Amino acid sequence: MEKMVNVYFFGKKYQVPESLTIMKGLEYAGYQLVRGCGCRNGFCGACAVIYRIQGDRELKTCLACQTKVEEGMFVATLPFFPLVKQVYDMEKIKPTEMIMMQLYPEIYACIGCNACTKNCTQGLNVMQYIAYAQRGDFTRCAEESFDCVMCGVCSTRCPAGISHPQVALLARRTYGKYIAPICEHLNKRVDEINNGEITKLLEDVMNKPIEELKELYNHREIEK
Repeated sequence: MEKMVNVYFFGKKYQVPESLTIMKGLEYAGYQLVRGCGCRNGFCGACAVIYRIQGDRELKTCLACQTKVEEGMFVATLPFFPLVKQVYDMEKIKPTEMIMMQLYPEIYACIGCNACTKNCTQGLNVMQYIAYAQRGDFTRCAEESFDCVMCGVCSTRCPAGISHPQVALLARRTYGKYIAPICEHLNKRVDEINNGEITKLLEDVMNKPIEELKELYNHREIEK
């Protein structure tokens, strides 16, 4: 028999196998997840939850699909982690420090507490990419925040009210549009797709047996 642990979901006590993640533990306890379950592999950021271990006063945050249940764990979910999302036109903004100041001025109120970094579910150096954003360094901000899944956990503990994921998204969009080198062969392929030039090729690929697709994938040419 697998060892069971006592957990509390929404204030109710359940016994679930200790090998399960919080998400699977919820389903084991009988909950049907229709929201906040996303990819189930830590890539979409939809399953952020808050929890506290019995006897420990610290309130913690995590992704339910990545974190295993623990004895005496009290788990609660929120419908979403609120973020301030400013509206802007990518055709009109420019890659300058001023655009950050106009859209997300709260980043300049950062007190350097590093709570955002400590709570990041992906282990990103969040405070560092906010520092890059403050300086208008879109390239480094984009690189440092590249693996952000927009879960919003970092922002829940920020005393300055910074919406870190939205700042990072603006940096990556700006970098991609104005700073990154133009990828001519990608633009060419997009045009081919839009013009219907590879429709037949796609149909051929979709009709191939799964083993042949695996072989093609394993021996594909990888761009340097």
